[in-house]
Amino acid sequence: MPHASESEGAIETRGLEPVPDGERTGHVRELFPTWVAANISVLLLTMGAGLIVFNGLNIWQVLVVGIAAPVLSYGIVGLISLAGKRGGSPGMALSRAVFGQRGNRFPGSLIWVARWGWETINAVTGAYALLTVLDLLFGVRPNTTLIVVTLLLFVAATLLVSGLGINALRACSKWSTYLFGAFSVLVLVHLAANTDWSAVLGKPAGSTAMMIAGIGTIAAGGISWVPSGPDFTRYLPRTASGRAVVASTVGGAGIVVLPMVLMGAVMAVATPDLASAKDPVSFIGELLPAWISVPYLLIALVGMLLINAMSMYSAGFTAQTLGINVPRAWAVSVNAVISLVFGFLLMVVATSFIGSFISFLTLLAVAFSAWIGVFGADMLRGRTYDGDALMDTGRTSAYWYRGGFAWQAMTAWAVALVVGLLFTKVDWFSGPLATSWVGKNGLGWVVTIVVAAALYAALPRTSTAAESPAEPTTEPAQDPAEEPAPAPVSI
Repeated sequence: MPHASESEGAIETRGLEPVPDGERTGHVRELFPTWVAANISVLLLTMGAGLIVFNGLNIWQVLVVGIAAPVLSYGIVGLISLAGKRGGSPGMALSRAVFGQRGNRFPGSLIWVARWGWETINAVTGAYALLTVLDLLFGVRPNTTLIVVTLLLFVAATLLVSGLGINALRACSKWSTYLFGAFSVLVLVHLAANTDWSAVLGKPAGSTAMMIAGIGTIAAGGISWVPSGPDFTRYLPRTASGRAVVASTVGGAGIVVLPMVLMGAVMAVATPDLASAKDPVSFIGELLPAWISVPYLLIALVGMLLINAMSMYSAGFTAQTLGINVPRAWAVSVNAVISLVFGFLLMVVATSFIGSFISFLTLLAVAFSAWIGVFGADMLRGRTYDGDALMDTGRTSAYWYRGGFAWQAMTAWAVALVVGLLFTKVDWFSGPLATSWVGKNGLGWVVTIVVAAALYAALPRTSTAAESPAEPTTEPAQDPAEEPAPAPVSI
């Protein structure tokens, strides 16, 4: 039995093993600042500008995108997060119950690799923010050596916070939320007083197709957090309200995404070049006075550090589910090294940051959506999780299925992944169906979820010893905070 110190000390030592009921002392309200912190990124300003410049939307359409995207994507994050309080383990450990002990390595590997890209993007943005502050304060211009140093500092700080674990993330999330909120108000006031609103409000509307595509682009960032959702709810008591979990997740994300996207759109009307700048951060110093831009960038830097720390925190669990038998903090260091290498290439070698970023987001959404469809459909079946079976990776595990694979889940996942790519187009890849209505509207990730869930639901269900009423499980068959399965609200 794990000791309480594994979660309550300064450094979290707990790995994949389920959290005992006695240690489930978390509160739903802690999820709100967690998901605020997960979205404190100046990249949202650039993406909001892209809605104006590339998608041709007007401010009212951007408003619709800014509301719909976090509700849709973080609604899914919140729903899948409920598996964490059911099973008490990280998301990719719970995924073993769905795909099998060996089968889970396939979606796990893809998700782990995808996190490399996400962490690289955030590390690069954080380094650019630090470079911009140095330029504004001391007139220091970027060079290759300085790029390496700032990138190294950012990744090292990320490694420190993510290595400390859940309590460090909670504390940092709380204070960064307060500070970022206060300075965002200052930015909004400055924009309101210095913006040519006739130009902003007079911009003609774009097409509905481009607005739908914009929702998909902004939502992709949230979709990337779905497999990590249970990582942040496994310390919640089983009786925690499922509706409150979803509401806190959507609210925390939405309160950041909406104003940031709108601010980026307003800025783009006067400075359309910021949507395509190689450096996605320096424009802030050009559009805002130094007394606002410097502290704002420093706070945003902390936010981006937290985003990366949260991603690396979950990536450590994912690495462990792949059979890398090292403590979680050591597993995190692997992603830190990878983000350093790829971050250097993106900052020094790549010619288009925003193009690389949008291409990555598009592929990321499809890669994660195949897992979401299967895992979500499995939750709707009323899945319970056997803690011993999750940790038993041998043939004696109730989740061994046939040769370690749940062929129904593997089939649905693989087929959906291929179908989603057929509708996907990025800078260097175009699926044969990318020019269809679905492809043009950027809905490949939606198709991926639907195909994965529908195919998994249609295939015969394989029962396990872990689901037998005679066998003990790690939780009651029905969560008292939710409606009876398999109705949709059961998740």
